[in-house]
Amino acid sequence: MKANFLTTAAALAALCLGGAAQAKELRLSHQWSNKDVRHKVAEIVANEVAAADVDLDIKIFGSKSLFKPREQYRPLSRGQLDMTVLPLSYAGGQQPAFNLTLMPGLVKNHDHAARLSNSPFMEALEEKMAGDDVMVLVHGYLAGGFVGKDKCITKPADVEGLQTRAAGKAFEQMLAGAGASIASMASSEIYNAMQTGVLNAANTSSSSFVSYRIYEQAKCYTPAGDVALWFMYQPLLMNKSTFDDLNEAQQKALLDASAKAEAYYLEEAKKQDAASVKVFEDAGVEIAQMSQEDFDAWRAIAQETSYKQFVTEVPDGQALLDMALAVE
Repeated sequence: MKANFLTTAAALAALCLGGAAQAKELRLSHQWSNKDVRHKVAEIVANEVAAADVDLDIKIFGSKSLFKPREQYRPLSRGQLDMTVLPLSYAGGQQPAFNLTLMPGLVKNHDHAARLSNSPFMEALEEKMAGDDVMVLVHGYLAGGFVGKDKCITKPADVEGLQTRAAGKAFEQMLAGAGASIASMASSEIYNAMQTGVLNAANTSSSSFVSYRIYEQAKCYTPAGDVALWFMYQPLLMNKSTFDDLNEAQQKALLDASAKAEAYYLEEAKKQDAASVKVFEDAGVEIAQMSQEDFDAWRAIAQETSYKQFVTEVPDGQALLDMALAVE
């Protein structure tokens, strides 16, 4: 009897120890390669949380191995995915207000982008995310530019008649206003589309241009320079209920890791533009520069297309646009 009792007690103890050793695992999805800055941001969070030793593991599924690029926000909001690094405008279909995070000429430079991330404008967007059971862990904007398969793209007239890819509705509207034909696709699909002649031109982030080797298909690259038309908000998001279910130590570890990743993201984002120019130059691609006059011409078209359409389609669109424009 005593032996049976001891055996049972030992089994229960082993079971409890085994349960304690089982760390909670979170799944983080993104569409990029493991060399991309956005993967590095996810990796910093995962590694820092692991180092905190709070029984929390983050497993990263990169290169669109878990969900398709544009199909991550919905499963995140439903708790079918725990975390993602995502261009928020990809979720513009669910929340039209998110299209404002990829609005031509709205962001001036990387420091201005950081101020936008800590403004009442972003707080308003975070309220909308909270309604979808989503929260932001790491804020981040990336700049970008244009590539042309056969020629340089700097001013609106350069895209007239070209089959062009833009990330997000607002850029598509602006490019269409300049006379381009639009082909919608994720940035991970640009290479094949240019290779097969589906695309003549594209715009995306400096980081994506490099990580997807677009320099192998381009004749000319117009990077983000003194003026950058293209800025896109690409945060690391988490399902809010999943976060709320974590214990206090796990939540603190996640928030501390995210703060470290956010600081890295901002500094690295600044380096991406110059680094991309070197990669394209080394590949023999011509480098063009957008002038302030070119920028102003693009923004004039955006104001008559993207900005106007956004305000028409989104009930609180004017208020949100005004909040964004108010950030100096």
